[in-house]
Amino acid sequence: MRIVAAIGGNALLQRGEHPDAAVQQHHVRDAARSLAELVTAGHEVVVTHGNGPQIGLLAQESEADPALTAPYPLDVLGAQTQGMIGTLLARELAGLLPGRAVTALVTHTEVDPGDPAFRRPTKFIGGRLTDRQARLMEIERGWSTARDGERLRRVVPSPRPTAIVEVAAVRTLLDAGHLVVAAGGGGVPVTRDPGTGRVRGVEAVVDKDLTAALLARRLDADALLILTDVTHVFAGYGSAHPEPLLTATPERLRALDLPEGSMGPKADAAAGFAERTGRIAAIGPLDDALGTLLGTAGTAVRAAAPGGRTAPAQDGHQGLLAPPR
Repeated sequence: MRIVAAIGGNALLQRGEHPDAAVQQHHVRDAARSLAELVTAGHEVVVTHGNGPQIGLLAQESEADPALTAPYPLDVLGAQTQGMIGTLLARELAGLLPGRAVTALVTHTEVDPGDPAFRRPTKFIGGRLTDRQARLMEIERGWSTARDGERLRRVVPSPRPTAIVEVAAVRTLLDAGHLVVAAGGGGVPVTRDPGTGRVRGVEAVVDKDLTAALLARRLDADALLILTDVTHVFAGYGSAHPEPLLTATPERLRALDLPEGSMGPKADAAAGFAERTGRIAAIGPLDDALGTLLGTAGTAVRAAAPGGRTAPAQDGHQGLLAPPR
């Protein structure tokens, strides 16, 4: 099977942890072990990753750097996070998979300059702020902030991806037997001039799960895995009795009204991929990528078959659609 596996930036740097390189290397090592199991099982794999905590840290450093006359824009910082996280993942995966070529590719994602997301920032980046810190950043730096749990965090525009600029290069690498790390942080956000074809960076962060779903469709992937720091999608999340969902249709996911800044885009990406392709998407724990594919972990998402029933897996398994190719 050809699989696109998306891992969250928060899974590489968890809440409350110091953003040191050693901390992130530890989490990358754990993530790589899980991802390597997919390759060992005979599957083609493209890995995408989030960058919310990492780009937030770089943005703070850039804002505070006295050597700069202006901070670096978010598209450039996004490219920096692709290099940083990509090299950590590539090194760990290459060490776990001797003889397998692993390539990390800086990837650009086209967005629509008229996307309403530019007028309504929702994407969390960076660490949590006190109310006082948030007010100060709003005044001094023009930030937008929103509440994430008990604290506030910076939010930036998150337009929907419309195209992956380097998708042909990713396909070529896959066909040559490479394990590819691409579209990190949702890809470097760019717009394209319709007259000249030139691209230019924009001040935004594209949601990595929506980009992963688009990449999976463009690569004709058999499955989309969204791997994160939770075990399942939960119905009644935040209530006294949340219910873990083992399977769900796209309609069921969308009816849950999940938080827009966290699980909502994951559900949207999984639902969209399942609807448009008729193939499986799954949301599950980062430490069990293979189990999420097989349906022994996480939430499997399938579009309803004609007649309203959930389409069964082709081989009768809870998650696996087809043998490795």
